[in-house]
Amino acid sequence: MTLDKNAIEQAIKARLVEICATLGEDASELDSDEIIPATGLIDSAGLLELVAWYEAHFKLVLAPEEVSIDNLGSLSRMADFVIARRAA
Repeated sequence: MTLDKNAIEQAIKARLVEICATLGEDASELDSDEIIPATGLIDSAGLLELVAWYEAHFKLVLAPEEVSIDNLGSLSRMADFVIARRAA
């Protein structure tokens, strides 16, 4: 898997758009720095689905304390977190 930040963000956004579509929301215009939960596009179940997909897709095991706005709040933060974990 490439560690290209843009490619990682696009993969996450594609999945987020799919999840939001099932909720009747359009997340296609979401900016990479927008705080996802604050947008109102996704509910808590959708967020859990996104985090589960994120772990599986990027082959990460997140500790409970890592599931935070600081690490996973936006597309940009999620991509940075993948890159940081892969570099470690």
